[in-house]
Amino acid sequence: MTTPTRTAPTGPLNLSRTTATAARVLRQLRHDPRTIALMIVIPCAMLFLLRYVFDGSPRTFDDIGASLLGIFPLITMFLVTSIATLRERTSGTLERLLALPLGKGDLIAGYALAFGALAIVQSALATGLAVWFLDLDVTGSPWLLLLVALLDALLGTALGLFVSAFAASEFQAVQFMPAVIFPQLLLCGLFTPRDEMHPALEGLSGVLPMSYAVDGMNEVLRHTDMTATFVRDVLIVAGCALLVLGLGAATLRRRTA
Repeated sequence: MTTPTRTAPTGPLNLSRTTATAARVLRQLRHDPRTIALMIVIPCAMLFLLRYVFDGSPRTFDDIGASLLGIFPLITMFLVTSIATLRERTSGTLERLLALPLGKGDLIAGYALAFGALAIVQSALATGLAVWFLDLDVTGSPWLLLLVALLDALLGTALGLFVSAFAASEFQAVQFMPAVIFPQLLLCGLFTPRDEMHPALEGLSGVLPMSYAVDGMNEVLRHTDMTATFVRDVLIVAGCALLVLGLGAATLRRRTA
């Protein structure tokens, strides 16, 4: 006689299970100072380095600094989240968790909540450093910069959770970066305006979320008030993050083959 396999519960998210998962992830991260340094310190260090790379041309830093406030958090959160989630799977932790009354949605939401809390700290420190210490010249409100930076970090978290389902090792998780992040980095408008690209590449950039993150940052850089374009960009980035989180829950597997 075979023992029936227990399946993770389905249905709406359970707040207590989600917050318990987030608390567990944060406790684990507290004992991993290298990961915390990667998430918190590295984006600030890169901004600081970039400011003085363009020490003789501060206007250049003004032109690209706001965009990088959104790009750096996305990249770091993508790396950390994909590797951390994969480590849970390969160590057997994920299988044990899903044998409990814990749904896939609860697990994904818990991870998103935990890394989202760190994303708030990361984005606040990077934005504060750029605006008040490195003298990034911003026409609009720094709080709007912080909003976009936070949404970008959450998008990076969502992408990391999603791609971790398709990797069998931490090395493979890192290998997804050229496929998922690099094309967005090249086509987001950081190096050249998107309307000056080849029409095919311009069209492709229009479906990549990082393009709207950069556009949103540039709106804050150039306009004193919140514009309709800024609202559109923010909603697209937030919608992409939610969509990818949903895909991450749908593709979550207990064990890496």
